Amino acid sequence: MGIIENINKVFDHRIRLGIMSILMVNEDADFNRLKELLDVTDGNLASHLKSLEKETYINVEKQFIGRKPNTRYSATPLGKAEFKKHIEALEKLLR
Repeated sequence: MGIIENINKVFDHRIRLGIMSILMVNEDADFNRLKELLDVTDGNLASHLKSLEKETYINVEKQFIGRKPNTRYSATPLGKAEFKKHIEALEKLLR
């Protein structure tokens, strides 16, 4: 068992790491909130969200609030488990 075995490549990028960190401590977050917290462009955020969605690490819920579209994201049980393993592996690496 190598020291970096549980480091997950999906979380290598700082934006995906940031998205998952936000979703681990919040029940959910909408697109604009993530964009504001991470200080990224729409396109950049969308591509990283798509990567996490493809791995089934996040849920996507689209709805309308009034006449405006709203997209909310939440971490799936799998996403939470994999992210926790990733953080534990990083902590182990640092020790």
